[in-house]
Amino acid sequence: MITGELKSQVDKIWEAFWTGGNSNPLTVIEQFTYLLFIRRLDERQQLEEKKSNMIGIPVKDPIFTEDQKELRWSSFKNKDPQTMFDLFTRPTVDGMTVFDHMRNTGSKAGVFAKYMKNAQFQIATPRLLDLVVQMIDKVKMDDRDTKGDLYEYMLSKLSTAGTNGQFRTPRHIIKMMVDMVEPKKEDTICDPACGTAGFLVAAGEYVHENHPDWFHEKDFREHFNNKMFTGVEFDATMLRIGAMNMQLHGIENPNLIGKDALSESNADIRDEFTLILANPPFKGSLDYDSVDNEIIQMVKTKKTELLFLGLMLRMLKTGGRCAVIIPDGVLFGSSKAHKQIRQEIIDNQKLEAVISMPSGVFKPYAGVSTAVLFFTKTNSGGTDNVWFYDMKADGFSLDDKRTALVEDFSPILEEMSKEQRSTYIEKNNIPDIITRFHSVAPLLRGAGGVFAETDRARTDQSFLVSFSEIKENGWDLSINRYKEIVYEEVEYDAPNVIIADIETLDKQRAEAISNLKKMLR
Repeated sequence: MITGELKSQVDKIWEAFWTGGNSNPLTVIEQFTYLLFIRRLDERQQLEEKKSNMIGIPVKDPIFTEDQKELRWSSFKNKDPQTMFDLFTRPTVDGMTVFDHMRNTGSKAGVFAKYMKNAQFQIATPRLLDLVVQMIDKVKMDDRDTKGDLYEYMLSKLSTAGTNGQFRTPRHIIKMMVDMVEPKKEDTICDPACGTAGFLVAAGEYVHENHPDWFHEKDFREHFNNKMFTGVEFDATMLRIGAMNMQLHGIENPNLIGKDALSESNADIRDEFTLILANPPFKGSLDYDSVDNEIIQMVKTKKTELLFLGLMLRMLKTGGRCAVIIPDGVLFGSSKAHKQIRQEIIDNQKLEAVISMPSGVFKPYAGVSTAVLFFTKTNSGGTDNVWFYDMKADGFSLDDKRTALVEDFSPILEEMSKEQRSTYIEKNNIPDIITRFHSVAPLLRGAGGVFAETDRARTDQSFLVSFSEIKENGWDLSINRYKEIVYEEVEYDAPNVIIADIETLDKQRAEAISNLKKMLR
């Protein structure tokens, strides 16, 4: 959990950039990330040097040579502002600047260094550089939780969304989806539109929090750091930010692919992953020529939200699961492509759940209504019942301010009284969604038995709908198609009674005015 002190330090760093002339939030994040990485390079070498001194063997393949010591964080942070700035902007050591060295560290510095090709130094003055370096140096980053929380908080301060919507997925919605799918030990997890890697980070955090014992096994540590996580993103800036985000959360070497996930160049990624978590771009359309033919054959459309669903089915292994955020239009759109992709997921695969979210969830970036689909790739059908949940509250106000309405976002509902639970759920449905989903999941996956969800009426927030009913409704997945709304009958007085009441009020008003006039004489 991020502390008030850490928040204050990040706020001051952000303010320093802002007042120093860096008004683009994305530029601030990028420059902050570079400086953080430069500090980490020095800290990594210091750790290797300590090990070297203990065993009496020189550091193998050092990040900094003896001649490059002036480029180290621990050295230049003590320089005067102008000298420090010169080390960043004027090649002095081996013909390199601090920034040049950062871009050329290669694989020995971790996955982040792979995406530094076009990185640019954009801190304009010696004073600003010195101010930010000194503030970053004071931030304690001794453990994975602190480092991860620091970066997550920095990312949360982005006040504008990227042109491709990279920052739009609220953290608590991501966590809800991860908690529902419960990543498994052998999972290979992918986000084909990863942005800042929020879904992949959340999946890693789930494992750390719920299965710390797995890390006692060498094979799992190898899997976790090198094979478990894959992200696809065509924006180089997002790749750098996502790589740093994952490294600071303890995922050392994720597989990050700098490609357009829908293009022919990504056609070799198929049947690879056991779990996909994503919030792909909602808006925009692509030319058929720029999209992989196999996806077009599955769903012939130019709409990115439909194409990504086809892509995910191609990327999943048989038996692989998917949790994906989609705009509401995907649920009920009447075009051939909309019906085609819905039928594919319901009839040929196994759709398990649809969570309808309120339109305010993505404010202030967008007011679009969205839903979360949960399905499993089977290539042989298997959908018997689909679980629907009508989310009405997510713990925040649904206006542009998005003010938190609850203090605890991970309560244990079972420990509350019935009244406390009811009051809490009115403000935040997410714990209830997770609890109900896990209670009905065995039924959705073919288990027998008695389940509470089977007895819920269509007037409740959650209920089951059979495959046959969805098919009869043209594969429509809109919750309003199946939800029953009970209208309370309102009785009004007869017109003559209402008129008599109006006449009485008029008489009283006339008397009041008459009395007022008398008082003024």
